[in-house]
Amino acid sequence: MKTGKTRQGLVKAFNAAIEGILYTFKFERNMKIHYFVAVLVFLGSLFFDLSKVEMLILIFSISLVVISEMFNTAIEKTIDMITDEYHVLAKIAKDVAAGGVLIAALNSVIVGYILFYDELTDLSTSLLYTIRRSEPHITLICIVLVLIAVVVVKTMTSTGTPLKGGMPSGHAALAFAMATAITFMTERVVAYTLAYLMAVLVAQSRIEGKIHTFWETVAGALLGVLVAMLVFQIGNFY
Repeated sequence: MKTGKTRQGLVKAFNAAIEGILYTFKFERNMKIHYFVAVLVFLGSLFFDLSKVEMLILIFSISLVVISEMFNTAIEKTIDMITDEYHVLAKIAKDVAAGGVLIAALNSVIVGYILFYDELTDLSTSLLYTIRRSEPHITLICIVLVLIAVVVVKTMTSTGTPLKGGMPSGHAALAFAMATAITFMTERVVAYTLAYLMAVLVAQSRIEGKIHTFWETVAGALLGVLVAMLVFQIGNFY
């Protein structure tokens, strides 16, 4: 019984955390810009031969900007809750929080400059360049983009909760994206047939559990397949 309560508490905690992410994306203009730039950078990274360490640095820098913006929003809302009148200390608190976001953003720009400078310099002298073909790298980008796409669509439709219900089904999107990734990474029919079978079982479990409707699950599956196909087609085109 205690385990069940603990599990419910964890689910509520995850829901609350993701609702905070969705709130900042929906109501904070700067967060929309951060996500848009993050998507562009992740897609752009497919065209550069980044090492694992460089990729980790890039992800950390982007995450730092998003986290700083979320803390900035939390501080602003807390101050607005306490007082709606002008106060010098309130202004200082908001300015300091905004300054933290600015530093994080400048840091990400510097990191991007260092990581991409040599490649961009080479591109300026030649139109032929080598795309990143590492399958783990492409798969990681695929998963991140699918998650971002699910967050965006759920925010636009305003249905369900982050981890339960709503349009589209995030579980179905991830399951079918991974199955599509496996299809691109292997020529064995049995492997990707089993992958899609598992994805269908995931989708079916969401419907049987009355967590998602049939069309929400279908929408998630199509979203996952389309994003995965787009990423792998870009990754293998060159």
